[in-house]
Amino acid sequence: QLWSRTSHQLQRRRDNPGCADQEFGNILADDPGLSADLSFNPGEDVAAPFILSGIAPRVAVLREQGVNGQIEMAAAFNLSGFSAIDVHMTDIINDITDLGQFNVVVACGGFSYGDVLGAGGGWAKSILFNELTRKKFESFFNNPNTLTLGVCNGCQMVSHLKSLIPGSANWPNFVRNRSEQFEARLCLVKVENSPSAFFMDMTDSRFPLAVAHGEGRAHFCAEEEQRMLADTELISIRYVDNFGKIAKTYPANPNGSPGGIAGLSSKDGRVTIMMPHPERVFRACQNSWHPDEWSETAPSMRLFRNARKWLS
Repeated sequence: QLWSRTSHQLQRRRDNPGCADQEFGNILADDPGLSADLSFNPGEDVAAPFILSGIAPRVAVLREQGVNGQIEMAAAFNLSGFSAIDVHMTDIINDITDLGQFNVVVACGGFSYGDVLGAGGGWAKSILFNELTRKKFESFFNNPNTLTLGVCNGCQMVSHLKSLIPGSANWPNFVRNRSEQFEARLCLVKVENSPSAFFMDMTDSRFPLAVAHGEGRAHFCAEEEQRMLADTELISIRYVDNFGKIAKTYPANPNGSPGGIAGLSSKDGRVTIMMPHPERVFRACQNSWHPDEWSETAPSMRLFRNARKWLS
């Protein structure tokens, strides 16, 4: 603490002082550090039988101006037996691309619109306020044979489309981090019991995921909405501390989300949104820390393989 005292005082003035104090206090904590506890084998390829069928479901890797996560996202889906197609919002708005030809839509993370405040909301409004585009997305969301994933900026965007998504009425919006800073770090998450197609057979697993966002704090208009999400088991992942308990303090909870909320599912499990980036750490070597027994694939690869299995 003596070594970090000056940095702590600067952080208190620059950022949220409460978060600065929590991080400073952790220096003396008896902290076991990062860990992983999995209920599945990350090396098991549950998508392999369907890849051998020769059928590659089509994924629209959706992006907007400034989005930068499309390459990693496409790689993760391609390795899981999908055919990933680069789709810009202008392709949809100008009626060049038909969402009906895709099995999956994934809204990628990055810095849409230069990552200005509320950028995900602006991205969503380009859909909500364009009648033709709105109908395309509404039709896709109502098709029972489709999946949707929203990550980071894409999570914020898809959360604003809840009026079009069946079974997502109590979803929060995602607002400025409590720390008042962009948070880029490796955080522990725990998979909750939820209907999410992406998190099938992963319940109670704990492992690190990369986060990189300035607006990831789940904000509810009423506490009743958060309670109903928990009661209906639509919270798919939570941030946890290094003891495996729900993270309530910074930096284990990087954005200040109540209940450590990091990801959510629709009631039928077809739509999943999450702030952490599974596509950035799906290979073991992409993780700045991982257990020695992880060889090629990391736990987050299972999300993409689960999606291929669901579509079989």
